[in-house]
Amino acid sequence: MDLRKLRMLAELRSRGTLAAVAQALHMTAPGVSMQLTALQKELGLQLTQRHGRTLTLTPAGRMVARHAVVIMDAVAAAELEVEGLRDGSRGTYRIAAFPSAARTIVAGAWGTLLHDPDNRLQLQLVEMEPPDSILALQRGDVDLAITHAYSNFPVRIPSTLSASRIASEPVWLATCRQSGSADAVLPAADLLDYAESDWVVPHQQWSCYDMVQRACASAGFAPRAIAEANDFSVLLSLVSAGVGIALVPQLTIAHLPENVALHPLAKPVHRHDFILTRRSTNADPGIRRVSTLLNQTAQRFVSVISPENGHSEHGPTT
Repeated sequence: MDLRKLRMLAELRSRGTLAAVAQALHMTAPGVSMQLTALQKELGLQLTQRHGRTLTLTPAGRMVARHAVVIMDAVAAAELEVEGLRDGSRGTYRIAAFPSAARTIVAGAWGTLLHDPDNRLQLQLVEMEPPDSILALQRGDVDLAITHAYSNFPVRIPSTLSASRIASEPVWLATCRQSGSADAVLPAADLLDYAESDWVVPHQQWSCYDMVQRACASAGFAPRAIAEANDFSVLLSLVSAGVGIALVPQLTIAHLPENVALHPLAKPVHRHDFILTRRSTNADPGIRRVSTLLNQTAQRFVSVISPENGHSEHGPTT
């Protein structure tokens, strides 16, 4: 069925006369009549009938016209959706992110979208460590991935993906604050001074573990690890309990236990955070918009998380 002819039938149902339809569609009345006659032949149904000089719909015509209204509404909605996809204001985008980025960068960006009355973008999140999120992105399971690489442990990005750095976080030495000490940030630490300490470290399967091993090896020793965990909040809780010490990136101290002290490293280590996308989707306006928002949010979070108090007093601006 010809959508243009169906629209004429729908217009006749709502406007009542050929003249009104012709005026609405910027056509002549004879032209509309010819198109409706052609539609009747295509469908093999009598859709209109004459009552004097007035053209009215037959029962079959009213039925087809009702469907035509539904069809034209659906076409109009599709056009709006397509236009939204074209300008990046609509669409659903699935993000993979490692835990500390998920609870800061992604949560902050998502909140910004939810408070925007003109926003029609939808986000979905799956928490994944970088190796898993890279595979998910390559498979097409997610549309964007937030990953990281340490300055002392670079990561190779597959050629089918493009990477954009959104933040560089300093890595801190976290220790249990000495009784009577009021300072959360202490002088720079030479890791060799902690060669005999007990350490709590990330799980061995992740690059965060390799970062700790390399940082300590660069200082001339291997850390004595007495606990491993996937979540830096667990490590910080163990540090707070006096179990051991840990190396922690900036985003992980958004919620710092009260009696944990932070030392900058005499030999600095940084965690570089990236947004990864498939090169084949880089032209998608929605992906560009989500990437920009994540980038802006990351900049705010890295700058407002204060080691002096372990959190942002006001949080990111939305």
